[in-house]
Amino acid sequence: MTKIAFICRRGPHGTASGREGLDALLATSALTESLALFMMGDGVLQLVKEQSPQATLQRHYAPTFKMLELYDIEEVYVCAVSLAERGLTVADLLIPVTLLSPAEIRRSWDDFTTHICF
Repeated sequence: MTKIAFICRRGPHGTASGREGLDALLATSALTESLALFMMGDGVLQLVKEQSPQATLQRHYAPTFKMLELYDIEEVYVCAVSLAERGLTVADLLIPVTLLSPAEIRRSWDDFTTHICF
């Protein structure tokens, strides 16, 4: 069975890749239940509460992450080092996540046959 890892490394604003990656994740969930979301680097910023992208004329799509549970996307992993480097904790995030070290993330990726980066 194909297992798909969606890997987000980019911040939420300045490009459309975050929004497009989230849209692709939600669309893919209709086709398979074997997927997970990994947030690392600036990608962890996509999950931060109370963003104000309107100042940069960007669409505010972060609340859409709250829909992951409705789409049966239960595996959401965040790089603990990336979060700490940005002065954040899980309390700063919109949704519940599982923290993993970079080494744990790399090991987890071995369980997935397909990796989609955004």
